[in-house]
Amino acid sequence: MNKKLYVGSLDYSMTASKLEEMFTDAGHVESADVIMDRDSGRSKGFGFVEMSTEEEAKAAIEMFNGKEVDGRALIVNEARPRAPREDRGSFRGRRY
Repeated sequence: MNKKLYVGSLDYSMTASKLEEMFTDAGHVESADVIMDRDSGRSKGFGFVEMSTEEEAKAAIEMFNGKEVDGRALIVNEARPRAPREDRGSFRGRRY
């Protein structure tokens, strides 16, 4: 069973391929994504790594949580499920 990890406090120059390469030290990486701002195209400073097994995910958390990478101490923990989005309705009747 795959286990998704949240990785925070990333340097803005971090790429998905660098993140994947880094986490392979803990085991097999299924996927790695750095979240980008859609307006600026710049990293938001966090991402997600999906490990193959729970044991590899635990090893990755122990190995990388608090580890300094590019001058920043990483935050690595189990990713929480995404909260459902609220229905925001239409734009009619809104004042800007």
